[in-house]
Formats: sequence, C-alpha cells, structure tokens
Amino acid sequence: MTSQILLVRHGQTEWNRVERFRGRYDIPLNNTGLEQAAKTASAILARWKTSAIYASPLSRAMQTAQAIAEACHLVVQPEEDLLDIDYGSWQGLSPEEARQQWAEEVDNWYHHPQKAVIPGGESLHQVSERAFAAMLEKCRLHPDQQIVLVSHTVVNRLILLRVLGMGLERFWHLRQEPCAINEIEMREGDFILVRMNDTCHLDS
Repeated sequence: MTSQILLVRHGQTEWNRVERFRGRYDIPLNNTGLEQAAKTASAILARWKTSAIYASPLSRAMQTAQAIAEACHLVVQPEEDLLDIDYGSWQGLSPEEARQQWAEEVDNWYHHPQKAVIPGGESLHQVSERAFAAMLEKCRLHPDQQIVLVSHTVVNRLILLRVLGMGLERFWHLRQEPCAINEIEMREGDFILVRMNDTCHLDS
C-alpha cells in the first residue's frame, strides 16, 4: 500500500511580509497569496491525480485549499489538527515586542526550539503529535491514493522533521515558503520524501 501526500503551505498574507507570531489569528490571503494559490492549483492539477483535500480551518489555508479543490473538482474538508500553532500570549506580536517581556523564551524559540515554552501556547512537541497523527489518519482513510494537506509553516516543518526522523532542534533548518509543495510517499508504514519546499510552479 502506497499513499501519496502533497503537503502544501498556504499562500502569502500581509503578516507573512512582516514577521509576526500569526498562529490562530485568522488572516486571509493577500492578492499575491491568491495568485500563488491559483498557480499551485494549476500545478497540482497538471502533475497529480488528487483524491481528497484537507486543510487547516484558518482562512489562509482554506482559501489556498479551495483553489486546489476547484481545479480538481473536489470539496475541501477542514481538519482541526492541521491548525497553526497556538502562540498564546505572543499571538499578534512581533518577535521584538515579545522579547520585551519574554526574552529567555523568545531566545529559546529561535535558538533552542526543542526547549521553547510559549506562555499560554503550545509546544512544538504538542503540535508535532497532533499534526503527524492527522496525516497518518488521512493515509489510512485513503490507501493507494493521493491526498493534499494544506497547512502552515510550523505544522509543515514538524511533519517533515518526523518524516525525516529528525529532532525538534532542527526545526529552523527546514524552509517552507508560501505555497510550497512537499511530496511524501507512505509505504508499509514508512515514509519517503520525494520533494520539499518546491515553489517552481510560482515562477510561471
């Protein structure tokens, strides 16, 4: 049994252009993000045969997924466990603003992510557990099929780390650009990473 997963990051929002802790804030795609979503949909339609599409319920992910779903004549299914990380007290703040009150915690976030404790929020371990479990569940539901999961940079990085067998300390060593496509194969309970952070389709 081989399941194929296309793990997609949502398109650009205004808060992607200026770094802030976005998390659960429901920020829509900007015009660039909408264009990226359309190009991503065209690329997926041209290259793959998709059976199902799941997305984080936040609008930036749902808008991206909807573009793909319309191209593939499917319906997006919201998946709570693909939600972005809960940044707790940091949500909506810039790193500089958060550092004024939580200097040690912010330093850990950027230099020792496996130790990071976000006040009132989730740890990377918690997000990794729920997101990876969601991907496994979707693979069980769609054996020998291709599925699309649309989520966020934090969630995608954590899924990719699990696929690669790498620890949370390597969190900042993976990139996830807006509307990047990652291709993963699941074979007999193990994983093969076919492509990662592919944005070539956005150049057309």
